[in-house]
Amino acid sequence: MVSREHKKAALHEKLQLLRSITNSHANNDSSIIRDASKYIQELKHKVQTLNQDIANGQSTSSYQNSWPMVTVEALEKGIQVNLYSERSCPGLLVFVWKVFEELGLNVLEARVSCTGTFQLEALGVEREENGETINVHMVKQAILHAIENWSQNNDHQD
Repeated sequence: MVSREHKKAALHEKLQLLRSITNSHANNDSSIIRDASKYIQELKHKVQTLNQDIANGQSTSSYQNSWPMVTVEALEKGIQVNLYSERSCPGLLVFVWKVFEELGLNVLEARVSCTGTFQLEALGVEREENGETINVHMVKQAILHAIENWSQNNDHQD
């Protein structure tokens, strides 16, 4: 009897794990399994799409890799901004610096490399006269918007 209860508990635990992995909200076992099956089909479809993109030389991931990666974090002494792109991004620094200016951030430290790749590490602090508090999300959204503007500006110049 103990063995049967143990197996039942183990099966329930595995189904709950499957439920969490597949983001299922189902409550009964058969619905969890059905959701898992749908999840597997979606993954198969994504793999097929990516394989087709790679075969056609139009991989969406290669496009995303060329788009600058942005991280913004709050530090005790200010806001740290990191940008990285696997390709050179002529003129992007000007667009990012405008964001700092518009948000009222003074740059305390900055390191920039534009040779082959684009890399920016900058530490900004709020100006004393700036009335509103700047948060990390606001800075990241403004920088992403600046990157989008820079990209559109470069598309028109080609």
